[in-house]
Amino acid sequence: MCEEEQRALRGHRVPCRKHHRHGLHFLALTDDKGWLIRICAARPGRTHDATVARHDHLVEHLEAAGLGALADLGFLGVDKPDAPDDLGIVAGFKATRYRKPTAGQKEANRVPAAGRAPVEHGFTHLKNWRILTKLRSDPARATGLLRVLLVLTNLEVNR
Repeated sequence: MCEEEQRALRGHRVPCRKHHRHGLHFLALTDDKGWLIRICAARPGRTHDATVARHDHLVEHLEAAGLGALADLGFLGVDKPDAPDDLGIVAGFKATRYRKPTAGQKEANRVPAAGRAPVEHGFTHLKNWRILTKLRSDPARATGLLRVLLVLTNLEVNR
């Protein structure tokens, strides 16, 4: 008896690949006021934020422009500054079950969180496009579509 037949006899359904859809992961950059500036290439939905930042060389582009970035905890470890004054990606401090953050670390986490609030509004404007709710396509095609939506979003918000 083959493996699939054994699995079916045990009560396990054989997975059907016909309706299997993959999500997409986009990384967008905004300015401090929440205006969308750039969208990186689309990746499969399972891709982590830090991986996208490394593959697209975001830290190098920020350093070349003399800029820094506020990010969430998904970007921890992406930026390894040579000096404490180097600009890069500021992500905050992560707490674990066994290591709680100190009072100073909690305060340091509040400052970037307040700066990220307008940025989240910029993402909200982009997510208002209904096509993004069911977009399941090739990442290369989705990148072009999302960059067009970026331009349309900026035109719509600036009206």
